[in-house]
Amino acid sequence: MTPLWTAFDIAAAVDGEVHGDFSASGVAFDSREIGAGDLFIALQGEATDGHRFLDRAFAAGAAGAVVSEACSGPHVRVADTMAALDALAAASRARMKGQIIGVTGSVGKTGTKEALFDCLDRSLRGRVHRSVKSYNNHTGVPLSLARMPADTRIGIFEMGMNHSGELAALTRLVRPHVAIVTAIAPAHSAFFASEAAIAEAKGEIFQGLEPGGTAIIPYDSPHRDRLIAAARPCAANIVSFGLGEGADVRATYVVRAPRGGSLVTAQLPNASLSFR
Repeated sequence: MTPLWTAFDIAAAVDGEVHGDFSASGVAFDSREIGAGDLFIALQGEATDGHRFLDRAFAAGAAGAVVSEACSGPHVRVADTMAALDALAAASRARMKGQIIGVTGSVGKTGTKEALFDCLDRSLRGRVHRSVKSYNNHTGVPLSLARMPADTRIGIFEMGMNHSGELAALTRLVRPHVAIVTAIAPAHSAFFASEAAIAEAKGEIFQGLEPGGTAIIPYDSPHRDRLIAAARPCAANIVSFGLGEGADVRATYVVRAPRGGSLVTAQLPNASLSFR
């Protein structure tokens, strides 16, 4: 089985020094989530320091660690472990030759990400990667990228934010081919003066689009035109979805299914699709 990362791959990606050879099959920065063969990244935060949990991580089966302090187990030593996580994420994205989907929005991010995974994994079994849980911030997004196998065909990443500029940084790390905004709602009103300002911040996701990329926006949103304006300089294609007349992809029939979920008929530009 091809390892996710070798010690020397990690060192090359993060500009670190190898102390003891190892291969890792996973990545984590929470010692409570370490499994056998994982790489433990000892992040230093305001409340705690991952270096305090190195013994616990190795006892749980960690194959190696990324550290900025002395370590008795196999490790790669760097100046800054948070910068190393970002660098490892960037290296993972660079080596992946498939397609990337980025998802943001005030609501519906995780559900959309999971629905996309379920659909796409049917035909690409085991070759679709996604963010776990709701890991969508400045640590969760690079962690999800660092966990992506090199032979992944499609990667789906959830991205969140609570202040202006945060999403711009995340999307440039993810570099999606398709960027989706699910909806705009007053979910971050403590940090923004208005819903329009939230829409502006959500529109930052389009700044990371790869050349030829597609922006997907909610047609029924009162901020539709604002999102289109944000997407236009960055996207080769802009596709809208919703219930209203004029949406590029429109749900024309939606009812509850007898055994759970919904029965939907959607009109696409050149076809119609019915699904549960």
